[in-house]
Amino acid sequence: MPGSGKSTVARHLARQLGLDFVDSDTEIERHIGMPIRAFFEAHGEAPFRDIEQEVIEVLTQRQGCVLATGGGAVLRPSNRDALHSRTHVVYLRSTAEDLFRRLRHDTQRPLLQVADPLARLRELYRERDPLYRRTAHFVVEAARPSVHSLTGMVLMQLELAGLVDPGHVPSSIDQGPA
Repeated sequence: MPGSGKSTVARHLARQLGLDFVDSDTEIERHIGMPIRAFFEAHGEAPFRDIEQEVIEVLTQRQGCVLATGGGAVLRPSNRDALHSRTHVVYLRSTAEDLFRRLRHDTQRPLLQVADPLARLRELYRERDPLYRRTAHFVVEAARPSVHSLTGMVLMQLELAGLVDPGHVPSSIDQGPA
């Protein structure tokens, strides 16, 4: 979901694991040559999702990186399939109310530039939560923890699943401010 901490946690996770960090929204902006918000305003959501699908197709074939996707990437079945079959997906789950508290002053997310952003977040959650769950290999509750705590929880899930060699993961996560 928008504001769940995907990019921030992915960036920290990549650093902890010594991997590259890739943000699909940054790659999309590089591809279209403008901010996503401006593209949305000029062309609408459907053309954006077409480009997002192309970018996800390429990025899910990369090795040695931690990928953060936009919250709507799961809307296309091909994206869900590529993410689930080629990567290990972690869903950072937060309620619409928690997300609203984080995003109430955000003016950069096109889907939340509406009269009632909380109602929109609730609608997005109802629509997307089942898709996130279907796509994810791991679900981590992300309602209140700090970025460092979330990163630690994700690392623990990956270690327990045998996807990360415990010898390559720091024994303690820096508990500094997020």
